[in-house]
Amino acid sequence: MKKDAHPQYQPVIFNDLSSGEKVLTRTTATSDKTMEWEDGTTYPVIDVEISAASHPFYTGKQRIMDSAGRVDKFNKRFKGFGKKS
Repeated sequence: MKKDAHPQYQPVIFNDLSSGEKVLTRTTATSDKTMEWEDGTTYPVIDVEISAASHPFYTGKQRIMDSAGRVDKFNKRFKGFGKKS
């Protein structure tokens, strides 16, 4: 196998800016920003705006849209479409 063909795989902290949740995982992504983890070791930090801790699909806090108005508008617009005269 060629040397230096693959990026370095290292532990990194992903910091969710919306919820404040932090996750220590491994990745090939790097960062100049660092943070001390719970075990006292310093790791690079990657800030993310959305993670499973803050995404509406995973938290169950989805917005419910009122689609009744859209359906009525669609039906009104295509009321006579496809009818044979």
